Amino acid sequence: MTDRAGQARRLPERSAEPLGGMRADVTVTLYTRIGCHLCEQAEQVLRAEREAIPFTLVTVDVDRDPELARRYGVRVPVVAVEGVELFDYEVPVDLLRAHLDGRWNV
Repeated sequence: MTDRAGQARRLPERSAEPLGGMRADVTVTLYTRIGCHLCEQAEQVLRAEREAIPFTLVTVDVDRDPELARRYGVRVPVVAVEGVELFDYEVPVDLLRAHLDGRWNV
């Protein structure tokens, strides 16, 4: 995601538990909410891709934090890699892979 000036937008650090206990040097954060079918699909894609390229997957339920609920509204899922928002609503696998492989600059 970029701001109005076209700059990558960094997100504040949030604490959440990594899924599956996998430790890797890249953190992918999925901003989600319960009952969101697009969020469930995004999580499935991320879990599958984690098999090919290991990374730590963190999920954050935006409804548990009023600030995040205001920030994201209905704009979930949102996927951030290393604190930079990259994708809304869906996870394009080719772009995710390119970013995780270091072939795509934000």
